[in-house]
Order: sequence, then C-alpha cells, then structure tokens
Amino acid sequence: KTTSCFSGLFKHQDPVKKVDVLLVGGGIMSATLGLLLKQLEPTWKIVIVERLSEVAQESSNGWNNAGTGHSALCEPNYTPEAGKSVDIHKAVTVNENFQLSRQYWAYLAQKGLVNPDKFISTTPHMTFAHGEEQIAWLKKRFKALQDHPLFQGMEYTEDPATMKQWAPLMMEGRNGEERCAFTRVPYGTDVDFGELTKELTKAFVSLGGDVQLMTEVFDFAKDESGLYDETWIVKTRKTKGLSRKPTQYRARFVFIGAGGYALPLLQKTRIPEIRGFMGFPISGEFLVCQNPDVVERHSSKVYGKAAIGAPPMSVPHLDARKIGGKPVLLFGPFAGFSPRFLKSGSLMDIFKSLRLHNIVPAAVAGLRNLDLSWYLVGQLLSTKSQKLDELRNFVPEAEAEDWSLVTAGQRVQIMKKDPKKTGVLQFGTEVISSDGLAGLLGASPGASTAVQVSLDVLASCFRDDMERWSPQLLTMIPSFGCRLSETPGLAETLRRRTAQDLQL
Repeated sequence: KTTSCFSGLFKHQDPVKKVDVLLVGGGIMSATLGLLLKQLEPTWKIVIVERLSEVAQESSNGWNNAGTGHSALCEPNYTPEAGKSVDIHKAVTVNENFQLSRQYWAYLAQKGLVNPDKFISTTPHMTFAHGEEQIAWLKKRFKALQDHPLFQGMEYTEDPATMKQWAPLMMEGRNGEERCAFTRVPYGTDVDFGELTKELTKAFVSLGGDVQLMTEVFDFAKDESGLYDETWIVKTRKTKGLSRKPTQYRARFVFIGAGGYALPLLQKTRIPEIRGFMGFPISGEFLVCQNPDVVERHSSKVYGKAAIGAPPMSVPHLDARKIGGKPVLLFGPFAGFSPRFLKSGSLMDIFKSLRLHNIVPAAVAGLRNLDLSWYLVGQLLSTKSQKLDELRNFVPEAEAEDWSLVTAGQRVQIMKKDPKKTGVLQFGTEVISSDGLAGLLGASPGASTAVQVSLDVLASCFRDDMERWSPQLLTMIPSFGCRLSETPGLAETLRRRTAQDLQL
C-alpha cells in the first residue's frame, strides 16, 4: 500500500465520537461525578465539556458563592421553628451529606490526587442573634442540637468578654445595653469550591479523563434503534473555533451539571421527566473587604436570621474567606434579579425556557410566593448606604472605604408542577433522571453536597453496577450506606481522621 506525507489529510474522520460518559458543565458537580466514575471504571472513556475557557467560572467560582462547607452548624434556614422548639431534620441531613464530601476529599488527599491546602481551611461556624426574640430562638436551636453526635462541641454564650474573644470585629462599638448571643462550632470549614473544582479536574485528567473547553452543547437526540449501546447523541461546537462545524458524541450516559443552564439543556433532551419544570433566577451581590487590618480581626463564618420573605440563600452572613489563597471578608448576600440563568448567560434565558407545560405551574408558584417578589423588589431598590447599614448590624464600626460591592453567581430556583398545589417554588437541589441521562436542577447547598448528589446519580442510573462498586465506594467514603447520626462513635472517628488528612 502506497502512502505519502499527505495521506493523513484525506483520511476519513468518524463524524461521531463514542464515549461511555459525557458530562456537560465544568463545575463542581461534573468534576466530582467524573472523577468518581473514572476511579470506579478506569477503562471508560469519560469526557467533560465546558462552554467557557476554564473550569469553575460560574457558580463554583470562589467569588460566586459563600464558600461555606454547608453542614448546618450555623445556618438558621436549616432549623426552622417548630412550636416551642426547632426542627433539626434538615440540619441533620445537610450535615450527613457534607460528611460524605469531606470523607471523599480526605481520601483524595491521602492518595495525593488533591492538595487540601488549596481549597479548605478550618473556620469556626457561628450563629448570631440580637434582640430578645432572636436570642430566644437561638437558645432553642442550641438546645436542640448540642447533644446530637453531628453537632458535638457547639457552644453558646451571651457573655460580653467571650463574644469579644470569638468575634472582636462584630463587638467593637456595640452598645453595651444591646443584648446579643452567639453559638460557635470551632471545627467548621471554609471551602474555595473554585479551587476544589480545579483540583478535582486535574485529578480526573491525570487518570485519563478528557476535558473539552470552549465547547457548547446545542442539541440532543435519542437513538431508539437498539443497534448501539451508546444511545444518546450530543451535538457540540467550539465557541471560539475557526470552524463552526459540530462534533457529535455518542454516549452511554450523559450528565448535565451546568448550573443554572441545566434547565434549558434538559428541555433540549425532550425527556418527559422535565415537563412542568421552570426556573426562577436570583442574582446576588457581596460586600468584600480586603483591608488586612480589618480582615485579621474576624476569623469565623457568622450567620444571622434572614428577613421575612428572603430566600434561604439570602441569610445574612459575615464570612472569613480564603479565595485563591488570599484572606478576605465577605458580607451578604444582597439578592437581585436577572433573567440570565448563568452569570455569562443571555438576557433571553428565562423567556426561552417558557413552555406550554410550565407556564401555569410557574405562575401559580409565583403567586404563592409574593413575599419573595416584594423582598427582591426591596433589594433591587436598596442603595449603597442601605447596604452599609445592613453590614453595620454585624460590624457596627464598618467604614465605607474598606468595602467593595461584587456581583456573585446566578442561582436558579426550581419551580415545578405539583399534584395538590398546581405549582410550587422549591429551594435546594433535585436530580432529574431518565434512561441513560441525568441532570441537576436548583441551588444551595449544592456544592457542599456534590458527593451525595453523585452517589444519588450512581444509584439511580447505574443500578446494575452498584453492588460491584460498593466495596470501592466504601473505601473512598467510609460512611457510605450508613447514617453517622446513628453511629456516633464512627462519626467522631471520621471527623478526626478527615481533619488529619485534610490538614485541618
């Protein structure tokens, strides 16, 4: 057979690339699920496609979220009032889910696949109350949680000297007659989910995974012929390529972890499970302080109670953060509205997602949450001086010149049909799955629970493989398959072990 130096130019190229798994979106969810699957099945061809030029540039980016290792140690929205006490069920679930993430990160650190110093640090978690009504609520919360095995070590104080020691910046300049109280858990964490996503992605690539940047997905098709194992055809194109010629992937399994843009992509799949779903985008802003003289006087994450009608992600908090390794303070968030589903999205996103099957549920959900609408209007109309006044509820002596306003990431809350209420607004996250495909909708506490979400996807979409994978999953995530809240000895052992592995 005769060959020449030009033979390769005219070689037939297969128009369809066959892969075992295709993950859409370069954020914490795809990075976590992709790495897990690559460890469980090293020979599988697994590809992540991301529309932007880097991973972790939307909701996972350190500047686009609060960076709280959400374990309900301090967040009031996970412990709503219930008569004379508070309901801790959601708090326990959130904590359980975070422990799975923490164990998996510790395993990866132990294997040298990630550097924990780049993404996680010990940061005490505190809850702040001022005024008689809030203090009464905080006492009930403390009483309900203090003896639970997942919340051991929580402290409560109203003592001025102790409060000044725990939060000097917050106590300076405070009126001595103003009643305040704090709870504190010293072993809370701050997580830079942007850096974590980059670490997970590097580990994924080191094990043979592929990441295609500047690659957008524009359509899906389902092959019902039965001739191929890879039944999903995903059409992609380069966003900044010299050619707009599409590349098609034929995948056995597709995961859509594209943050707020997961809804439009799931709609393109035309799976029946997405019918009735709509998204309500909420943007946010943080006040940021980089003055080292101020930053060094606050070393905790401190959460207060939200305003009436505020969504859960708008609980006010003053956070000691490390973003890209730099210590800063963040206060907020201040809610806003944008029709975009991504920070880099289109003003037409919300309108393009309207369908005949989701208009009525969305309208009913909106009418049922008018208090949220009025809250957002108030936030949109608030001035910089009003935002500074809110900050001074936490930092009485805050100076305007020390703080800057930055725009955080977009959050798209779930609105969906409901058999009894017609339409509901749902906070949190939800996995939508169909044959060979799954996607994640919703927001907080998403990033902190990425491992739990990934395990849910595995259990739902890879049922035949779970028995074979279980021993390895148990090695990577020691509490896999059990509840730490029911095994206090194991909970304490794993907390100490993961602290050592993560250098906390």
